[in-house]
Amino acid sequence: MPTLLELGIGFVPFSPLGKGFLTGAIDSATPFPEGDIRNTLPRFTEQARADNLALVELISTVAKRNDATPAQVALAWILAQHPTIVPIPGTTKVQRLQENTAAADLQLSAADLDELTAAADKIDLSVDRYPAAMQAMVNR
Repeated sequence: MPTLLELGIGFVPFSPLGKGFLTGAIDSATPFPEGDIRNTLPRFTEQARADNLALVELISTVAKRNDATPAQVALAWILAQHPTIVPIPGTTKVQRLQENTAAADLQLSAADLDELTAAADKIDLSVDRYPAAMQAMVNR
């Protein structure tokens, strides 16, 4: 990120809502349908979701304080990081598109941003993002 910012290069985060995890709709016991890619991703194991649930709970708390949804808070936090960082969440529902675009108008307080950043910094990034075969392709 420092190099991108120094060179004025924009960044589009992949899956800025964590494949639905940051919306608050998924917990450690949520079953995914057969064929759902999250069934194969190490970061979506029951244990990984349980380990990261504190962040989702904080996002939900901040959302309540701001009369917003957890998805809007997650996107607003990303938008607040730097003007050249532009999340583009995917959706198939008009309602979610409207919800997501409203995040651009959500102004989180400095305290909210600090609290969210501190929680995000505590996440153990040692869990693989993808299964080994997929990760090998990503690393090429």
